[in-house]
Amino acid sequence: MLTDYRSGKLAVMSMSMDIEKANNITVEVETNYIEGQSEPENERYVFSYTITIRNEGGEAAQLLSRHWLITDANGNIQEVKGDGVVGEQPHLKPGEGFQYTSGAMITTPVGSMQGTYQMVTDTGDEFDAEIPAFTLAIPRTLH
Repeated sequence: MLTDYRSGKLAVMSMSMDIEKANNITVEVETNYIEGQSEPENERYVFSYTITIRNEGGEAAQLLSRHWLITDANGNIQEVKGDGVVGEQPHLKPGEGFQYTSGAMITTPVGSMQGTYQMVTDTGDEFDAEIPAFTLAIPRTLH
């Protein structure tokens, strides 16, 4: 299930981040600024982010829940916890991947996100797959 943010005017600042590995689960992030849904005059900046999760290990694992820390440029932190991602708890066999798009709203033109996915292997071992810190920024804000 993918959330589609193409309905509004889309000003794209695409940023691919380094890949983080935990138990051979890789997480890659790409971000976009959604100009058509943002209202800078009301301190509302909307971003989409596309996450690609891949199981590069030898054992299947399921994503159970997520934990996000979303920080704006003023240091305000939103903490988000919940089951799965976009209504799903993907089960990834070795070599499989899952991609989804979601969104975040912050009150400043620049911010960041980071977090973890709580995973469990088919043998019952639980672990956290780190989501590397990534930047949310309107185009031409950062050099």
